[in-house]
Amino acid sequence: METVGTMKTKAGNGSAAALSFRMGELLLRSGAEIFRVQETMERVARAYGITDFDAYVLSNALFAVAVENGVRTETKLKFVPSATIHFGRIAALNQLSREIAAGMVPLEEAARRVEEAAAIPYTKPLHLVIGCAVGSGCFSFLFGGSLADAAAAVLCGAILQVFLNLLDRRTASKFITNLAASALVAVSAVALHALGLGNSLDKIIIGSIIRLVPGVALTTSIRDFLNGDYLSGTIRMIDAFLVGGCIAIGVGAVVMFYYNFAGGVLPI
Repeated sequence: METVGTMKTKAGNGSAAALSFRMGELLLRSGAEIFRVQETMERVARAYGITDFDAYVLSNALFAVAVENGVRTETKLKFVPSATIHFGRIAALNQLSREIAAGMVPLEEAARRVEEAAAIPYTKPLHLVIGCAVGSGCFSFLFGGSLADAAAAVLCGAILQVFLNLLDRRTASKFITNLAASALVAVSAVALHALGLGNSLDKIIIGSIIRLVPGVALTTSIRDFLNGDYLSGTIRMIDAFLVGGCIAIGVGAVVMFYYNFAGGVLPI
Protein backbone atom coordinates (compact mmCIF):
# COMPACT_ATOMS: atom_id res chain seq x y z
CA MET A 1 0.00 0.00 0.00
CA GLU A 2 1.12 3.55 -0.62
CA THR A 3 0.69 6.75 1.30
CA VAL A 4 -2.65 8.44 0.61
CA GLY A 5 -3.04 12.18 1.09
CA THR A 6 -0.82 15.22 0.95
CA MET A 7 1.72 14.50 3.66
CA LYS A 8 5.13 13.59 2.29
CA THR A 9 7.05 10.69 3.81
CA LYS A 10 10.50 12.15 3.23
CA ALA A 11 11.76 14.43 5.96
CA GLY A 12 13.85 16.41 3.54
CA ASN A 13 10.95 18.51 2.25
CA GLY A 14 11.12 20.91 5.23
CA SER A 15 7.80 19.86 6.78
CA ALA A 16 7.72 19.22 10.52
CA ALA A 17 4.72 16.94 10.00
CA ALA A 18 6.65 14.93 7.43
CA LEU A 19 9.62 14.71 9.79
CA SER A 20 7.40 13.39 12.56
CA PHE A 21 5.85 10.85 10.26
CA ARG A 22 9.21 9.74 8.88
CA MET A 23 10.57 9.17 12.39
CA GLY A 24 7.51 7.14 13.33
CA GLU A 25 7.81 5.04 10.19
CA LEU A 26 11.49 4.28 10.85
CA LEU A 27 10.83 3.39 14.48
CA LEU A 28 8.05 1.02 13.48
CA ARG A 29 10.20 -0.58 10.77
CA SER A 30 12.98 -1.07 13.35
CA GLY A 31 10.75 -2.94 15.79
CA ALA A 32 9.97 -0.22 18.35
CA GLU A 33 7.00 -0.53 20.70
CA ILE A 34 3.74 1.10 19.62
CA PHE A 35 3.67 3.58 22.50
CA ARG A 36 7.23 4.67 21.72
CA VAL A 37 6.38 5.33 18.07
CA GLN A 38 3.27 7.34 18.85
CA GLU A 39 4.91 9.28 21.68
CA THR A 40 7.88 10.19 19.49
CA MET A 41 5.68 11.41 16.65
CA GLU A 42 3.60 13.59 18.99
CA ARG A 43 6.68 14.92 20.79
CA VAL A 44 8.37 16.00 17.56
CA ALA A 45 5.20 17.58 16.17
CA ARG A 46 4.66 19.53 19.38
CA ALA A 47 8.27 20.69 19.52
CA TYR A 48 8.03 22.23 16.04
CA GLY A 49 4.79 24.04 16.82
CA ILE A 50 2.25 21.92 14.97
CA THR A 51 -1.08 23.12 16.38
CA ASP A 52 -3.09 19.99 15.73
CA PHE A 53 -1.55 16.56 15.35
CA ASP A 54 -3.17 13.15 15.73
CA ALA A 55 -1.51 9.81 15.11
CA TYR A 56 -2.73 6.26 15.43
CA VAL A 57 -0.17 3.47 15.22
CA LEU A 58 -0.63 -0.25 14.66
CA SER A 59 2.00 -2.95 14.48
CA ASN A 60 2.37 -2.49 10.70
CA ALA A 61 0.53 0.72 9.82
CA LEU A 62 0.47 4.45 10.56
CA PHE A 63 -2.45 6.90 10.45
CA ALA A 64 -1.67 10.60 10.93
CA VAL A 65 -3.35 14.00 10.55
CA ALA A 66 -1.66 17.38 11.14
CA VAL A 67 -2.43 21.09 10.84
CA GLU A 68 0.79 22.97 10.13
CA ASN A 69 0.84 26.74 9.47
CA GLY A 70 -2.92 26.62 8.93
CA VAL A 71 -2.65 23.91 6.28
CA ARG A 72 -4.12 20.48 6.91
CA THR A 73 -1.95 17.59 5.80
CA GLU A 74 -2.85 13.99 6.31
CA THR A 75 -1.88 10.44 5.65
CA LYS A 76 -4.86 8.15 5.73
CA LEU A 77 -2.79 4.99 5.60
CA LYS A 78 0.84 4.04 5.41
CA PHE A 79 1.60 0.34 5.34
CA VAL A 80 4.88 -0.46 7.12
CA PRO A 81 6.04 -4.03 6.49
CA SER A 82 7.72 -5.84 9.35
CA ALA A 83 11.49 -5.91 9.32
CA THR A 84 14.39 -7.13 11.41
CA ILE A 85 14.70 -5.36 14.74
CA HIS A 86 17.41 -2.68 14.72
CA PHE A 87 18.15 -1.30 18.17
CA GLY A 88 20.81 1.06 16.82
CA ARG A 89 18.26 2.98 14.74
CA ILE A 90 15.77 3.00 17.61
CA ALA A 91 18.39 4.42 20.00
CA ALA A 92 19.49 7.08 17.49
CA LEU A 93 15.92 8.23 16.84
CA ASN A 94 15.07 8.24 20.54
CA GLN A 95 18.06 10.46 21.28
CA LEU A 96 17.15 12.77 18.41
CA SER A 97 13.55 13.10 19.59
CA ARG A 98 14.74 14.10 23.07
CA GLU A 99 17.03 16.77 21.61
CA ILE A 100 14.19 18.03 19.40
CA ALA A 101 11.86 18.23 22.41
CA ALA A 102 14.52 20.25 24.25
CA GLY A 103 14.68 22.71 21.33
CA MET A 104 18.26 21.87 20.45
CA VAL A 105 17.87 20.74 16.82
CA PRO A 106 16.65 22.88 13.86
CA LEU A 107 14.25 21.24 11.43
CA GLU A 108 16.79 20.94 8.59
CA GLU A 109 19.40 19.33 10.83
CA ALA A 110 16.80 16.98 12.29
CA ALA A 111 15.80 15.86 8.79
CA ARG A 112 19.44 15.12 7.97
CA ARG A 113 19.97 13.16 11.18
CA VAL A 114 16.84 11.10 10.59
CA GLU A 115 18.18 9.96 7.23
CA GLU A 116 21.56 9.24 8.84
CA ALA A 117 19.79 7.03 11.39
CA ALA A 118 17.94 5.27 8.56
CA ALA A 119 21.29 4.53 6.92
CA ILE A 120 22.78 2.79 9.98
CA PRO A 121 23.63 -0.68 8.65
CA TYR A 122 22.74 -4.00 10.17
CA THR A 123 25.44 -6.16 11.74
CA LYS A 124 27.83 -7.70 9.21
CA PRO A 125 26.99 -11.30 8.20
CA LEU A 126 30.30 -12.67 9.50
CA HIS A 127 29.73 -11.05 12.89
CA LEU A 128 26.25 -12.55 12.98
CA VAL A 129 27.65 -16.01 12.32
CA ILE A 130 30.24 -15.64 15.09
CA GLY A 131 27.68 -14.24 17.53
CA CYS A 132 25.13 -16.95 16.81
CA ALA A 133 27.75 -19.70 17.12
CA VAL A 134 29.12 -18.43 20.44
CA GLY A 135 25.65 -17.73 21.80
CA SER A 136 24.41 -21.21 20.87
CA GLY A 137 27.34 -22.83 22.63
CA CYS A 138 26.86 -20.71 25.75
CA PHE A 139 23.13 -21.42 25.94
CA SER A 140 23.72 -25.14 25.49
CA PHE A 141 26.14 -25.11 28.42
CA LEU A 142 23.80 -22.89 30.44
CA PHE A 143 20.94 -25.36 30.03
CA GLY A 144 23.04 -28.18 31.46
CA GLY A 145 24.95 -29.44 28.44
CA SER A 146 28.53 -30.63 28.57
CA LEU A 147 31.46 -28.95 26.85
CA ALA A 148 31.05 -31.44 24.02
CA ASP A 149 27.38 -30.44 23.70
CA ALA A 150 28.39 -26.76 23.67
CA ALA A 151 30.96 -27.43 20.94
CA ALA A 152 28.31 -29.17 18.82
CA ALA A 153 25.90 -26.30 19.44
CA VAL A 154 28.56 -23.84 18.25
CA LEU A 155 28.73 -25.64 14.91
CA CYS A 156 24.92 -25.86 14.65
CA GLY A 157 24.60 -22.16 15.47
CA ALA A 158 27.10 -21.24 12.77
CA ILE A 159 25.28 -23.38 10.20
CA LEU A 160 21.96 -21.82 11.21
CA GLN A 161 23.16 -18.24 10.82
CA VAL A 162 24.80 -18.93 7.46
CA PHE A 163 21.46 -20.33 6.29
CA LEU A 164 19.61 -17.25 7.59
CA ASN A 165 22.14 -14.94 5.92
CA LEU A 166 21.54 -16.65 2.59
CA LEU A 167 17.76 -16.34 3.02
CA ASP A 168 18.13 -12.67 3.94
CA ARG A 169 18.33 -11.76 0.26
CA ARG A 170 15.13 -13.58 -0.61
CA THR A 171 11.48 -12.89 0.08
CA ALA A 172 10.73 -16.15 1.88
CA SER A 173 7.84 -16.26 4.34
CA LYS A 174 8.80 -15.77 7.97
CA PHE A 175 7.05 -19.00 8.95
CA ILE A 176 8.60 -21.07 6.18
CA THR A 177 12.00 -19.62 7.09
CA ASN A 178 11.66 -20.57 10.75
CA LEU A 179 10.31 -24.01 9.88
CA ALA A 180 13.22 -24.73 7.53
CA ALA A 181 15.82 -23.19 9.85
CA SER A 182 14.67 -25.18 12.89
CA ALA A 183 14.64 -28.38 10.85
CA LEU A 184 18.18 -27.62 9.65
CA VAL A 185 19.33 -27.13 13.23
CA ALA A 186 17.81 -30.47 14.25
CA VAL A 187 19.36 -32.28 11.27
CA SER A 188 22.78 -30.76 12.05
CA ALA A 189 22.49 -31.68 15.72
CA VAL A 190 21.45 -35.26 14.90
CA ALA A 191 24.33 -35.63 12.44
CA LEU A 192 26.91 -34.32 14.89
CA HIS A 193 25.53 -36.46 17.70
CA ALA A 194 25.61 -39.54 15.47
CA LEU A 195 29.25 -38.77 14.68
CA GLY A 196 30.04 -38.75 18.38
CA LEU A 197 30.24 -35.00 19.01
CA GLY A 198 28.07 -34.20 21.99
CA ASN A 199 26.48 -36.26 24.73
CA SER A 200 22.89 -34.95 24.86
CA LEU A 201 21.00 -34.34 21.66
CA ASP A 202 18.38 -32.24 23.43
CA LYS A 203 20.97 -29.90 24.94
CA ILE A 204 22.57 -29.36 21.54
CA ILE A 205 19.23 -28.55 19.91
CA ILE A 206 18.02 -26.32 22.75
CA GLY A 207 21.16 -24.21 22.65
CA SER A 208 21.11 -23.93 18.86
CA ILE A 209 17.49 -22.86 18.36
CA ILE A 210 17.66 -19.96 20.82
CA ARG A 211 18.57 -17.74 17.86
CA LEU A 212 15.12 -18.39 16.39
CA VAL A 213 13.05 -17.91 19.55
CA PRO A 214 10.92 -14.70 19.18
CA GLY A 215 11.69 -13.40 22.65
CA VAL A 216 11.82 -9.72 21.71
CA ALA A 217 8.52 -9.93 19.81
CA LEU A 218 6.82 -11.61 22.78
CA THR A 219 8.24 -9.06 25.23
CA THR A 220 7.17 -6.19 22.99
CA SER A 221 3.66 -7.57 22.73
CA ILE A 222 3.41 -7.70 26.53
CA ARG A 223 4.60 -4.09 26.77
CA ASP A 224 1.97 -3.12 24.20
CA PHE A 225 -0.69 -4.79 26.35
CA LEU A 226 0.52 -2.97 29.46
CA ASN A 227 0.34 0.35 27.59
CA GLY A 228 -3.22 -0.30 26.43
CA ASP A 229 -2.36 -1.12 22.80
CA TYR A 230 -4.38 -4.34 22.84
CA LEU A 231 -4.74 -4.76 19.08
CA SER A 232 -1.03 -4.39 18.34
CA GLY A 233 -0.16 -6.51 21.37
CA THR A 234 -2.46 -9.28 20.16
CA ILE A 235 -1.03 -9.16 16.62
CA ARG A 236 2.54 -9.40 17.85
CA MET A 237 1.74 -12.13 20.36
CA ILE A 238 0.02 -14.24 17.71
CA ASP A 239 3.01 -13.72 15.45
CA ALA A 240 5.39 -14.84 18.23
CA PHE A 241 3.32 -17.95 18.99
CA LEU A 242 3.12 -18.88 15.30
CA VAL A 243 6.89 -18.56 14.96
CA GLY A 244 7.32 -20.70 18.08
CA GLY A 245 4.96 -23.29 16.60
CA CYS A 246 7.00 -23.40 13.39
CA ILE A 247 10.16 -23.99 15.40
CA ALA A 248 8.52 -26.80 17.35
CA ILE A 249 7.21 -28.46 14.19
CA GLY A 250 10.57 -28.22 12.40
CA VAL A 251 12.54 -29.68 15.31
CA GLY A 252 9.87 -32.20 16.27
CA ALA A 253 9.54 -33.64 12.76
CA VAL A 254 13.28 -34.27 12.47
CA VAL A 255 13.62 -35.71 15.98
CA MET A 256 10.63 -38.02 15.52
CA PHE A 257 12.04 -39.23 12.22
CA TYR A 258 15.35 -39.91 13.94
CA TYR A 259 13.52 -41.63 16.80
CA ASN A 260 11.75 -44.01 14.41
CA PHE A 261 14.86 -44.49 12.28
CA ALA A 262 16.89 -45.37 15.40
CA GLY A 263 14.57 -48.26 16.15
CA GLY A 264 12.62 -46.70 18.98
CA VAL A 265 15.61 -45.52 21.00
CA LEU A 266 16.14 -41.79 21.13
CA PRO A 267 19.71 -41.04 22.24
CA ILE A 268 19.83 -38.02 24.59
